[in-house]
Amino acid sequence: MTAPHRSDPPRLQGPSSRLRTRLLVSHLIVAVAALGTVLLAVSLVGPGYFAEAMGHGPGEPGGAIMDEITLAAFQDAVRTALVAGFLIALATAVAIAVALSGRVADPITRMAAAALRISTGHYAERVPAAGTGEVRELADTFNAMAASLEDTERRRLELVGDVAHELRTPLATLDGYLEGIEDGVVAPRDETWALLRRETARLTRLVDDLSQLWRAEARQLPLTLAVVDLAVVAAETAEHLRAVAADRRIEIRIAVAPHFMAVGDRDRVAQVIGNYLSNALRYAPEGSTVEVVARDGDEAWIGVRDEGPGLTVEQRTRVFERFYRIDASRSRALGGSGIGLPIARALADAMGGRAWAESAGPGLGSTFWLALPRSGWS
Repeated sequence: MTAPHRSDPPRLQGPSSRLRTRLLVSHLIVAVAALGTVLLAVSLVGPGYFAEAMGHGPGEPGGAIMDEITLAAFQDAVRTALVAGFLIALATAVAIAVALSGRVADPITRMAAAALRISTGHYAERVPAAGTGEVRELADTFNAMAASLEDTERRRLELVGDVAHELRTPLATLDGYLEGIEDGVVAPRDETWALLRRETARLTRLVDDLSQLWRAEARQLPLTLAVVDLAVVAAETAEHLRAVAADRRIEIRIAVAPHFMAVGDRDRVAQVIGNYLSNALRYAPEGSTVEVVARDGDEAWIGVRDEGPGLTVEQRTRVFERFYRIDASRSRALGGSGIGLPIARALADAMGGRAWAESAGPGLGSTFWLALPRSGWS
């Protein structure tokens, strides 16, 4: 299988020379204007000051008319000095303008070329963080933007691969059994139809979860924000999962004070808590306890604590990624799609809250938190 061809990035056609020329011209215009002003001022004011210095000012003996030879010599000397000074100053201004133009134009040109390459899919492009002040800040900001785009593209490719992987197993099962029934190898018994039904349900659940995740991350889910009693929502959500917990002899406890209020969408809050509880029941050992806990402060925190395998530092940072599983085989056996926690985080963000995980380390359990704004109501 050949790798997809990616064309060479296009090159900018002469932007450096154009920008450098414009900056150089602007500097020279300022320099010429300043030198012309000095030349004019000296030409107009110089003779008067020279006359006073020579003792020929107004009201003084001989001050009415300055000696013509002396005045001509002065004007000639001033003219020569001004022309020489103008040429020297102009040459200095050109040298400085060229240097400054290069310092400003070169980083901007590199960023423009890098931006053009990024637009064609070369997301690893970066620019040197050279220069000082605003130019360096611009380069740092550009590199941060490029890193974000590269990470987004990486996640997009991973999502495509993960979705393909998740769909492959149930589709292969369905295809195999249907082919077996068609060839007469597999008897169409009730158990066979039940298995096929489970696989189609798994596909439907995965597609629904993906659709919900996309809508949540795109802020396309309708939300009805209101004051919510988190204690009531937690109790109702836990009640729906007690049968699942009983199958594994897990006790669900509610440790949330009555009238623990926050602002959120009631159904979405229940969905986040439900995802946390389902995740805890999936990993908690049999005979353990899963507890819904709360913490009061500037925000209303509600979380689900389990006695499961715990999380490492890396797992805490990745557990909310799409399709990430700590124990893939166990998750699949219990019906996990790897999308529940990403949906929880997307819903928390949409409600103006936060979602994260805490753990003291492997073997020490974990707590998944949802923080929502306080209602401010009594």
